[in-house]
Amino acid sequence: MLVLTRKAGEGIIIGDNITVKIIEMKSGGIRIGIDAPRETKIYRQEVYDRICQENIEATRWDQVDLDILSDELASRKVKK
Repeated sequence: MLVLTRKAGEGIIIGDNITVKIIEMKSGGIRIGIDAPRETKIYRQEVYDRICQENIEATRWDQVDLDILSDELASRKVKK
């Protein structure tokens, strides 16, 4: 991990197209600005972690759910 010290108004460049700038430091918090291409996804860490966790949970199927889905699909074929 790269650790840098920056003051308000200073920034860093990531790659050729991402700029991170320190906007303001007050009462224990730091406001930063990020300038990046629109297609670049930028998340707060806690949001990103939650997205990853929900994606993992979405891949886990319960056997009961699979049985219900299978029954539903089978009954659709019979009706036609």
